[in-house]
Amino acid sequence: MDIRVLKTKADIAKACGEIFIEEINKKPDIVLGLATGATPLPTYEYLIDAYKNGRVSFKEVTSFNLDEYCDLARENENSYYSYMLNNFFNHVDMDKSRINIPDGNAKDAEKECAAYDKMIEDMGGIDIQLLGIGTNGHIGFNEPSDEFTDATFKVKLSDSTIKSNSIYFPDGDMPRYALTMGIGSIMKAKKIILIATGAAKIDAVDKMVNGEVSPACPASILQNHDDVIIFLDEDAAAKINK
Repeated sequence: MDIRVLKTKADIAKACGEIFIEEINKKPDIVLGLATGATPLPTYEYLIDAYKNGRVSFKEVTSFNLDEYCDLARENENSYYSYMLNNFFNHVDMDKSRINIPDGNAKDAEKECAAYDKMIEDMGGIDIQLLGIGTNGHIGFNEPSDEFTDATFKVKLSDSTIKSNSIYFPDGDMPRYALTMGIGSIMKAKKIILIATGAAKIDAVDKMVNGEVSPACPASILQNHDDVIIFLDEDAAAKINK
């Protein structure tokens, strides 16, 4: 693991964004794995600004998102489809036909998941996968369990994940299930970048970096990947050298 501790979210966004810009300019038809939530927003904002200033183009980029809620309309403002459009895709020259997000409303979830993995495989795999980490150590929606997951699958969200994400659903109608890339799918990415900021992530980061590789902390599997960069602010990094 290449662990980089920076002072602010803006510093992380710049450092992370510059990696994406360099790699996209080197390979314009790159395949990106993208994440949602609050953590990647500063990076998306940095990339939007870089696009507007003519430093990078996304028109040949293909993207695959990590996950999507089940039983939530894509048009709902809290769907990850809407999140990606509103916070990134609508602000750059991304070809909408190259955007891929799991269909959480598919009648046959198993078939949808298998097709999603096949699309990634047919594109030659993901070149850079962007990740955040949950307070319980989850990546994507791979919750702590007794064994590591493999391919994309339908998951029941844990109580801690529901609690963390419930702020986005003030009416209380938060989905209980999601489709998510499995740990096996994530680990196939050629390069992985994970961002963690804030004191709430201290314990998860500690277990990811210092703990044993265990499905009890799904992110700990990243210790076994050959090319992982971990961006942390000082709060999230408080325990990693202790």
